Amino acid sequence: MSTAPGNPQAPEDAFLKRPLYVFDLPPEILLTLQAKAASSSLPITNLEPTPPKEDEQFSSTEQLKGDSVPSTSCALCGLAFPNVLEQRSHIKSDLHGYNLKQKLRGLAPVTDAHFEKLVGGKIPIGSSGVNAKGIMLTIIELDESISGSDSSVSDDDEDDHPVNNKSSTLSTLLRKQANISTNTNLNDDFTPKKRKRGAGKPPLIRFTTSVLPSNTSLGIYRAIFTDEEQEDTTQFVQIVRKKQLAPAAAPSAPVDGSNGVPLPRTMTSPHIFLCMVGGGHFAGMIVSLAPKLSRKAAGGDERQATVLAHKTFHRYTTRRKQGGAQSANDSAKGAAHSAGASIRRYNEAALVTEIRQLLAEWKSLIQDSQLLFVRATGSGNRRTLFGPYDGQVLRQNDPRLRGFPFSTRRATQAELMRAFVELTRVKVSQIDEAALAAAAAATQATAERAAASTKQGSIPSTPSQPKVSKEEEATLLHTSQLQALIRRSKAPAVLSYLHSNSLSPNFLFQPVDTQQNYHAPTPLHLAASVNSPAVILALLTKAEANPCSTNGDGKTAFDIAGDRSTRDAFRVARHELGEAKWDWNAAHVPDSLSKADADKREERDRNEAEKKESERRTAEMVRLKREGPSDAASTGKKGGKPLGVGEKTGAEKREEEARGMTPEMRMRLERERRARAAEERMKRM
Repeated sequence: MSTAPGNPQAPEDAFLKRPLYVFDLPPEILLTLQAKAASSSLPITNLEPTPPKEDEQFSSTEQLKGDSVPSTSCALCGLAFPNVLEQRSHIKSDLHGYNLKQKLRGLAPVTDAHFEKLVGGKIPIGSSGVNAKGIMLTIIELDESISGSDSSVSDDDEDDHPVNNKSSTLSTLLRKQANISTNTNLNDDFTPKKRKRGAGKPPLIRFTTSVLPSNTSLGIYRAIFTDEEQEDTTQFVQIVRKKQLAPAAAPSAPVDGSNGVPLPRTMTSPHIFLCMVGGGHFAGMIVSLAPKLSRKAAGGDERQATVLAHKTFHRYTTRRKQGGAQSANDSAKGAAHSAGASIRRYNEAALVTEIRQLLAEWKSLIQDSQLLFVRATGSGNRRTLFGPYDGQVLRQNDPRLRGFPFSTRRATQAELMRAFVELTRVKVSQIDEAALAAAAAATQATAERAAASTKQGSIPSTPSQPKVSKEEEATLLHTSQLQALIRRSKAPAVLSYLHSNSLSPNFLFQPVDTQQNYHAPTPLHLAASVNSPAVILALLTKAEANPCSTNGDGKTAFDIAGDRSTRDAFRVARHELGEAKWDWNAAHVPDSLSKADADKREERDRNEAEKKESERRTAEMVRLKREGPSDAASTGKKGGKPLGVGEKTGAEKREEEARGMTPEMRMRLERERRARAAEERMKRM
């Protein structure tokens, strides 16, 4: 098709300069709009549930009277239904599950009347009878839920009760009535189970148009179509064209209709209701689908949404920091008696009253709304909107009810307007057909491989990691033990561990490809990197470790030593072992140094450090005396600690004692300290 008439020179993307509104599309797009072919998108699993396979297994033997079986019937139970919804409800019922178990036991199914008598206790378990078809039947006993699942209550019932009921009422009655055998032979593998949902229908319905590039598609949310409109997927284009609304001029202020003055046209135009509630926040809005024309300051028309009514509420109902509603906490742990809990309970009741009063005021507008978009998180919020209560406005079985097909944030007026714009705006996307085809082919190939593996009886498994041998496990254990001892400078323990496990002093840590073992691959390298002179001297003089070995960077243990005392340990070992023991020059160790000389130098360094510290303290005390006691007093008033005073507070002492302890050890120490304090108080009494 050629370019849109009336503007033959316009570029293809001229229509995308402003957002496209679903209910007011340009005529050029409407005339050329087409539903996108299913082959150009990825395969999507149908959300519509199919009858379970259990019925298909027995459909050849359990037929209804007549030559053919209606599509909305149950061949196993011999029942027919007026529509598909009732048939699906029957498949999930306890009667259908019970008859499946009867079939698996080789027994005839029971009728609805017999089943009701069985539940009511009028027929004893194990008795025989004749069903409506004249077939002899035997009542079996059950030790599990008939429906095949652990719970037969609905999700709404579970929300209404704080305790999750794990067994149905019917199962409880049967347990009381039947003499349950522990050696039951019922096969649970054939129990009807809840089917897994597939990917479902996509939230967007894709369209194409010739006025846009071929790889550009237009998406409209499926949720804005009614249930009747979604039944016939071939009429989406005609439906979109019928939904077009002419823009309305800016309306005057709405006037109450009780005095006979007619409302503006936008008050009676097609509109939708949007509502969000959660966490003590409520926001409701009724928006007209007809766009409103307004004049821009720079000239030209601008389309805006017309809000017919809006309201927001907020109450303090959520427990700060701990989270959750107060009513949920009361149901789980019992009613709290704090002031905050009382305030939250009052606010919850007030919020429910305010929301229901607002819905009653908007009842006429809500009833005339084309669609109802509601987000209510939690069972309490759902009960607030859907009751049941006197004068209920919203109902859960309303076919207009929708959820938001995208993520939403806190319930505010701005968030509702953002949701409305998101729902009614056409999504323009670029689609790579080649990539989609490749992805579809890959998905199909994966499914075929899985099917082939299933036929062969093999289950595809994820590749497992190679199994570690016993020698590798022992090496990893030695590595962890030696590294822990060296880091704590336990020189005797390191020597004892090497001797008891017959390990070489040049033992290589594993795995070698880690950054730590690459830098310090041997015990001597690790001792030098953590500055442990005692371990270095013990490894060199007693274990005879090789100081010439290098790490991954080609450095010896002496090269990575961090301080002078660590380097002196290598020089002392050179003096004790002699020059002929190792090639000390290759190990980069300087001239030898005796133990006595090393101790003297260490003592001299320690005395110099103490002297400098003493001089610093003396100078500080002189400065404090020179400044006078007033400055020191003012420093104390401000909460500062005078310099030169080394006395620690009780809190600082306790913090120092607990340093390095685990939380459990700190709690134990605190309990002991409190117990001693209590004993002292008792003695003084």
